[in-house]
Amino acid sequence: MPGPDGAAAPQPHGEHYKWIALSNTTLGILMAVLNSTIILIALPDIFRGIGLNPLVPANTGYLLWMLMGFMVVMAVLVVSFGRLGDMFGRVRMYTLGFAVFTAFSILLSITWMHGPSAAMYMIIMRVGQGVGGALLMANSSAILTDAFPVHERGLALGINNVAMISGAFIGLILGGILAPIQWHLVFLVSVPFGVLGTVWAYLMLKDTGVRRRARIDWWGNLTFAAGLVAILVGITYGLLPYGGHTMGW
Repeated sequence: MPGPDGAAAPQPHGEHYKWIALSNTTLGILMAVLNSTIILIALPDIFRGIGLNPLVPANTGYLLWMLMGFMVVMAVLVVSFGRLGDMFGRVRMYTLGFAVFTAFSILLSITWMHGPSAAMYMIIMRVGQGVGGALLMANSSAILTDAFPVHERGLALGINNVAMISGAFIGLILGGILAPIQWHLVFLVSVPFGVLGTVWAYLMLKDTGVRRRARIDWWGNLTFAAGLVAILVGITYGLLPYGGHTMGW
């Protein structure tokens, strides 16, 4: 922010802090988006590994929620988690997101069951991973806004957006490379970066934003989630064969 004489005001945590914030949030965004696409190419190997045919009509639900669970949770929670960041500290919520994301990535990588129980376990773990991803996505831009002066925020947010776009492509490539080797690696690959990001964020990031008392619209979130899930389920089940025919809307 400019000072009273028009000069740039000194940064509260030093000139280099903004680049620390940018590099850490870029890693978080890259990891979250990467994991939204990494299983797309890897799904045949994953289902083969747990001994389940997802194209059998009774198993199409597992296929649907393995794909949708992560992204639906992120879409529904990102606004509320941004509000939590305003209330309790953006860095605190962001660091929690790194830790949650890493924990569920570890749990996914050690899947030991087979058949429907394994698929259900993985869907639940993917939902938990999505909670961590939503915490990362919701608070990264706010951390950058706090860390960078006004005239540099566009650069910082632009780099974050480039990381987001790149993560979608990198996820597809990594899924195709790692799944044929060992499908557990699809989830394990995020763990070292998640551990690094969690420790790095905890030690180096500082809350510089002003905390505000606010209220979360729980009913709005619930209705938004229900509507989004209903639309996605209607579209997907309308296209997937079930009992020898498509269910339609």
